[in-house]
Amino acid sequence: MFPGPPRPISAPPAKMKRRLLPVLIAAMLALPVLAQEADSPEPSSAALPNQELTPRILYEFLLAELAGARGQLALSLEAYMDLTRTTRDPRIARRAAEIALFARRYDAALEATRLWAEADPKSPQPQQMLTSLQAATGRNAELEASFAPQLAAAGKEVGVLLLQLNRALARHPDKKAAQELVGRLTEPYLGIAEAHFARAQAAHSAGDLGGATAELDKAVALRPDWEQAALARAQMTQDPADTARYLGRFVAKNPKASDARLAYARSLVAVKQFAEARQQFQVLLADRQDDGDVVYAVAVLSLQLNDVAEAEKQLKRLVDMNHGESDAARLYLGQIAEERQQPDAALKWYGEVVTGAQYLPARLRMAQLQVRLQKLDDARRTLHETAAATPGERAQLLIAEAQFLRDAGRPADAYAVLTDGLATHPDQPELLYEAAMMAEKAGKLDAVEPTLRRLITVRPEHAHAYNALGYSLADRNERLDEAQQLIDKALQLAPEDPFILDSKGWVLYRRGDAQGALEVLKKAFALRADPEIAAHLGEVQWALGRKDEARRTWGDALKASPGNEVLVGTVRKFAP
Repeated sequence: MFPGPPRPISAPPAKMKRRLLPVLIAAMLALPVLAQEADSPEPSSAALPNQELTPRILYEFLLAELAGARGQLALSLEAYMDLTRTTRDPRIARRAAEIALFARRYDAALEATRLWAEADPKSPQPQQMLTSLQAATGRNAELEASFAPQLAAAGKEVGVLLLQLNRALARHPDKKAAQELVGRLTEPYLGIAEAHFARAQAAHSAGDLGGATAELDKAVALRPDWEQAALARAQMTQDPADTARYLGRFVAKNPKASDARLAYARSLVAVKQFAEARQQFQVLLADRQDDGDVVYAVAVLSLQLNDVAEAEKQLKRLVDMNHGESDAARLYLGQIAEERQQPDAALKWYGEVVTGAQYLPARLRMAQLQVRLQKLDDARRTLHETAAATPGERAQLLIAEAQFLRDAGRPADAYAVLTDGLATHPDQPELLYEAAMMAEKAGKLDAVEPTLRRLITVRPEHAHAYNALGYSLADRNERLDEAQQLIDKALQLAPEDPFILDSKGWVLYRRGDAQGALEVLKKAFALRADPEIAAHLGEVQWALGRKDEARRTWGDALKASPGNEVLVGTVRKFAP
């Protein structure tokens, strides 16, 4: 509990009293307190009142600061408000306003800020805080009375003030009322483009997109070269093609508008007009030769347009610039070298990616290339030496190694790689799924079901886990009721998945419903012309006596996938 006011002390001379108060205020304001210090400079000495440091003022000062330091905001604010009214000192008023804001006492903050503004009328900060508080509390009449004279007195700078209106109103609780206020304040200035821009901003905040668009059109009509207004107008367009057309027209009239041209180029990418987009980026590149983002855009679009020479040129520039996308450039350069049958160059580019988001993709590409070069041991070494940042990345590396071994005719070794990974990460979903699939290929059928059931426990929404288990049972013609239940569960989770639909057709066929199976398999094949779906569809067609249709289904699929084991085995079984 604080003591009462101190007993009177012998007073220093009057001149010293007048000097002591500013010193005390400065010292107290330098103490660490709950409120953030303002950035405005101290008011000039001319703005400071000629105030004696009395025992009462000293007491209230100490009381306010100590209460604030102890978290007693109400007491601190009460003391500072009393000091503000007594001294009319702008620094004390500022302190009171800050503490009131921190305590969310907006009524007190408004009073203190008004007193601050009156005490230091030449400082912009109290006026800014006052309008912000008026906006936050929805005091439209006061706002209008505050803004209108400022705009009227701004002269040639009125455009600048008009653009600041909506920033001052950002915290207004009623956006529609704020729009109406901006409308009234800008009424005298409708011959100025900034007035319409301010109206557009207010309309957009109020959800009036039509009004915002109309006002931006007026702003651009008054200032046809104003990029900011044109870009804002383009953002109002809902259709990407309309956005591109609008920006195209603006850039044609204002060829030096580089920001608008950049937006135009990006809008062309959005509507897949890649050649036109690259042309715009190349125009930008002539003026922004060191702009890595533009260089990268030209490179990627050149790849999209199959202009490999231009893409390679720009990608190498990006690497030389050490741009943020330089690793992506290395990855692309490696792919270009692969396509040119330059494996050493490709491996070099991939090897230069040593960190970041492109590191793992580059290492996987490197290993894949080594496999194609019949260097399986080198590929496995690359994967083993690759640092994985997460269990998911480690799973990707193990799965890649297992696939390499499977493709090399070593399914048992592939299964061993996956089970070794599961020993460290037993609940990793991707490893569990791949291990189950590989167990079947390795002939370890007794491991398939427990692995998939473990996956279902770990990831109950994993549609392909239910599907794989159901299909495995159906393909072996075992527990067909359970198989269909599992596949139906998978379809609930992923109703349009072609592979799950294929499983549904297959289990229906196994249960003797060939006609039902035909309809489901047709739908699956229409969604994805996969060779294994084609094999099942053809077999059902054959069983229904539609042998010519089956031959056509198999024949077309064999042209697209001549080496698929399931398809080839099915054709040999029925139509050797």
